[in-house]
Amino acid sequence: MECNAANTWRGLVELIFPPRCFSCGEKMNEDNTISPGTVTLFPEPVEGSAGVTIKTFCRTCLDQFRFLTSPLCPVCGYPYADKTGESHICQTCLLFPPPFTAARSLASYEGILQDVLHRFKYGGDTHTGEALGELMAQFAWPLFAIKDYSMVVPVPLHVKKLRERGFNQALILSRVIAKHHRLKLDYLSLKRIKPTPPQTTLGKYARQDNIIGAFDITHPEKLKQEKIILVDDVYTTGSTIMECAEVLKKAGVAAIAVLTMARALP
Repeated sequence: MECNAANTWRGLVELIFPPRCFSCGEKMNEDNTISPGTVTLFPEPVEGSAGVTIKTFCRTCLDQFRFLTSPLCPVCGYPYADKTGESHICQTCLLFPPPFTAARSLASYEGILQDVLHRFKYGGDTHTGEALGELMAQFAWPLFAIKDYSMVVPVPLHVKKLRERGFNQALILSRVIAKHHRLKLDYLSLKRIKPTPPQTTLGKYARQDNIIGAFDITHPEKLKQEKIILVDDVYTTGSTIMECAEVLKKAGVAAIAVLTMARALP
């Protein structure tokens, strides 16, 4: 009864104030709203989840996303340019196995997605962040299943950066994913203990040196034997993700996967 009343109220609000695309601002209607099940990238939502229809970006804007689908490396998630081949482990993961079992990014860090991520992260538009989190929650991740994991952990910010920005973008994405899939959320056990220069100002090897020793676990007993999904906004060189995964692994986590909204590609 309560669910029906909530749906009726939501429908009335959307009739008076139609949702708009988070990129172009166009009104979302039946013509440009994507319903899960009609597009393979967004299948039917999990049973009991809150998501029923994707009302974040219109079809025109969503068509401009470069979604990262198979074929790709099943470990690091790097997409192959030749779309006629099959997924296989890349040479880097064969020679230097990462501390996580799988890493996936929803789309390439470019164009519309880059613009809205900047607006979210640096402009304080947390409403857009929640919309991006909903896309991540409903995306059909290639060769990966969120249901196989038990807990969501966001990449943390140092307390100084958190005060400056006012929010942790990874936590906003994590909350939506955890709620949608009914997973546990832990944003306190993994801590950033060392303030470091922004990674965006550094090259690949400088990023690796910059992030060493920046993270620690405050409550390892809460994470022991959990299967964790580590969430961040952008996968650039993977330095931050790798360091977080190493720390989690030492704490006794059973498995670690990585989900990011975007990935920086050549």
